[in-house]
Amino acid sequence: MKKNFPTELVFHVFSLLIAFIVVHAVYVTLVRPQARDFIEQETAYVQADPDYVPQRSFFVVIKDFEQETCFVLMLWAFSILGYKGREVYRQQKLLGEDLLQLPGGLPIGPEDTREIAKRVAALPGQAEGWLLPRALLTAIERFGATRNVQDVSTAARDVCESEGERMESELSIIRYIAWAIPSVGFIGTVRGIGNALGQAHRAVEGDITGVTASLGVAFNSTFIALVISIVLMFFVHQVQLMQERLVLDSERYVDSWLIRRLKS
Repeated sequence: MKKNFPTELVFHVFSLLIAFIVVHAVYVTLVRPQARDFIEQETAYVQADPDYVPQRSFFVVIKDFEQETCFVLMLWAFSILGYKGREVYRQQKLLGEDLLQLPGGLPIGPEDTREIAKRVAALPGQAEGWLLPRALLTAIERFGATRNVQDVSTAARDVCESEGERMESELSIIRYIAWAIPSVGFIGTVRGIGNALGQAHRAVEGDITGVTASLGVAFNSTFIALVISIVLMFFVHQVQLMQERLVLDSERYVDSWLIRRLKS
């Protein structure tokens, strides 16, 4: 896992940078110009007709800096989830293969462990460091050393449990992002309410335009942040479910294809 850590770290940094560039480009070229034109148009309608009911626009709802930050964090989290989900999916494909390549029903004795270990260790690319090959290799080596089936089962289970804990800990950054998004929305709420209070004297004089605009910032930022957080947490739980299934299926694979065929 130490070998893959720098690659994952670089991916996280560059995915954050790309998410910022993409979202900011969309805001500069589309969202804020559209929001500005819509606000000017609605202002002209209200001035021309006092009974006109102002309309709402999606671009106005998402135009502020807090919403932009939430979308950047959302894309960053989705890129990390995609990275994790792709890795789990590639490992799940191994569960449908016969990695031991043994005739059906043939028992495995201590004298067979060296040849079987070579087959598992000869897997191409990164597959050798994945959960299922590591669990199989650990179990085979333990059986060759101790000739005790119970020790083999314990060793395989320990590998699967430790891998499950590692996957769980690696999701902490995504959970942090999912926590940070509502916090950013709350910052927008505080900023909007603060600006509204700063323009209270204008509202007393009859001009409530500035107050309503500031309150719009407050409510819109919270609304967008909560919606994004709900959607993000759904996908977080889906990836977590994939990881848990991988751990359980790998443990079941080792038990069915190896442990039950061991002959001490």
